[in-house]
Amino acid sequence: MRFLTAALAGAGICSLIPGRVTGQQPADTVAHDTAKPAPLPPTPAQTNYLDGLRSVNRGIAQLKDGVSRVTRFSRDTLRLRQAGRRLGGLCGTAHGFLARGRARMTPAAYDPPTRDSARILVQRIDSVSAYTITCEHNAGKSPAQTGSDMAARLGLYDKAQAAFRSAIGLPNKPDSSSRSSR
Repeated sequence: MRFLTAALAGAGICSLIPGRVTGQQPADTVAHDTAKPAPLPPTPAQTNYLDGLRSVNRGIAQLKDGVSRVTRFSRDTLRLRQAGRRLGGLCGTAHGFLARGRARMTPAAYDPPTRDSARILVQRIDSVSAYTITCEHNAGKSPAQTGSDMAARLGLYDKAQAAFRSAIGLPNKPDSSSRSSR
């Protein structure tokens, strides 16, 4: 029994067992300020911002797919041209998702410390959205250059999104390009 109690105390589970175990503080001296307050539920404007971000992420995923195709086929000229044309088409469809989602995203929905990262994220979305028009026209002609320009913009977007997610207290998602394919 002592072995079990010592093992539970070492794992931190012993606080769930009623009664006093050696090394445990009495219940009246436990600090109550260690628990963090529950986060406030998002306001309707913040919910609208996050819904817009969800739509934007659909467009960003399409762009990442197109860019990865261009970089994957950089050695084969025929496939590179095909990937460039596909990137151009994906830029056109992604532009719709980006514009629709961006319209719902107002940085004023957040308080000043978070508002800065929300504003920077919106600026990065605007940059990617503006370049999708150029991408749509030039991806078939010069896929390597267009793909690298889009990849640079997407990298800045990923950094801004990571900063925004940490500002609102959400865990950052792992980068999809670092995942291993099966």
